[in-house]
Amino acid sequence: MNWLYLSLAILTEVIGTLLIRFSEGFAKVVPFVLIIGFYLLSYYFFTLSVKKIELGIAYAIWSGLGTALLTAAGVLFFNDVMTPSRIIAIILIIAGVLLLHLTGSSSGANA
Repeated sequence: MNWLYLSLAILTEVIGTLLIRFSEGFAKVVPFVLIIGFYLLSYYFFTLSVKKIELGIAYAIWSGLGTALLTAAGVLFFNDVMTPSRIIAIILIIAGVLLLHLTGSSSGANA
């Protein structure tokens, strides 16, 4: 269940961040309110996830996968440019997150 909470934290943070593009500098009320709502949900789910996942591991996964997803969303929805160096950077981020997860401590915190 803790991994589900972390996944929901990542998803809601990504949605909230994508909404920033639609807020026009927080001038539009609806996107602004949605941003706040999604960020609150993200932190709520993240808080639930770190009850069982080590904080550093959870944060690395949250930020790393969030960065990768936002980069992909930028390319798909906002015509952001994907260069070979950006692709390599995203691969390195994901590889680092996987390495952190796979080499996490053997304590009960990862259960």
